[in-house]
Amino acid sequence: MGLTAGILGLPNVGKTTLFNALTKLDAPTSAFPYTTQESNIGAVEVPDERLDRIVEIVKPRNVVRTSFQFTDVAGLAEGASHGEGLGNQFLAHIREVDAICHVVRCFKDDNVAHVNGAIDPVGDIEVVNLELAFADLDVIAKRIEKIEKKAKMKADHDSVAEYEALTLIKQALEDGKMASSVKLTDEQASLVRNFSFLTMKPMIYVLNISEDDIANADKLINEVKKAIGEDNKVVAISAKIEEELSKLSDEDKEMFLADLGISETSLNLLVKETYDLLGLQTFFTAGEKECRSWTFKKGMKAPQCAGVIHSDFERGFIKAEIVAYDDFIKYGSLQKVKEAGKFRLEGKEYVFQDGDMTIFRFNL
Repeated sequence: MGLTAGILGLPNVGKTTLFNALTKLDAPTSAFPYTTQESNIGAVEVPDERLDRIVEIVKPRNVVRTSFQFTDVAGLAEGASHGEGLGNQFLAHIREVDAICHVVRCFKDDNVAHVNGAIDPVGDIEVVNLELAFADLDVIAKRIEKIEKKAKMKADHDSVAEYEALTLIKQALEDGKMASSVKLTDEQASLVRNFSFLTMKPMIYVLNISEDDIANADKLINEVKKAIGEDNKVVAISAKIEEELSKLSDEDKEMFLADLGISETSLNLLVKETYDLLGLQTFFTAGEKECRSWTFKKGMKAPQCAGVIHSDFERGFIKAEIVAYDDFIKYGSLQKVKEAGKFRLEGKEYVFQDGDMTIFRFNL
């Protein structure tokens, strides 16, 4: 799908450690601020227990999991919107991503310097969000200067609608809110989309905790939510532990998790939450040769989903053979699903649902 989640935060909060855990890469880390200047990019497989169950039934020769990209952006400095730290370079990298994983330092480590001298999760969140807001306000001010006269003279409809949208966003930012909180009409949203406002991007806060705090993760999440707003997505993860886990065999990983008293890695939860944050869903293809999960954007119709597999499928689309995942599991085979009358043929207007199993009919 070409969608990317950006990992951002202040320096030395564990962004690159988290990136390495997610991608199983080995990007260099440092105990000192501002030593990372270039973005790291890597693909992350999406864990999906549904594909595992399909594979158990079909027993294919090959299994392929869907994936999406994470970008590890160099640390943001207070004053970045005015050129401090990597300044405009940092902000440009964030504008290129589709969603934000905002990593917040909650761990104490005397060997890893904190850029502001003390552990303060809520304060760090405010610093980063304020810099994003300042950057958006700068973009708005420059654009309003160009269109304000035309808008007030009602010279053309688009100028008026764009000016109204920018004014609404500007007011929200000045009130300490994010641009994403502003309710825009479809027309207004379309007119401001190209500005790629940083505070309009969907965001999840990732609290980077120590191993000792894993048992108290829910308490910490609730404390942060209370401070920044209950509607925000917040997860807690020990990036250091997850990086160690990512290098273990499946058997050793299970033993490690058992020792920690948990059944699933926080990393898997973060991947799933970010996938959802990007508005992504999954459909499946299954056969003796291969079982595979595919990513599509929520709301996509059948021909577009066919195009995810191959552009020829979309151009020559005729019908989609659809079986719901739950029905496949319930009846245990495609043949039994058909006998139960749960097999469907869908046309060009069918909106794909998460978990659909499909075969596309096409003709060029």
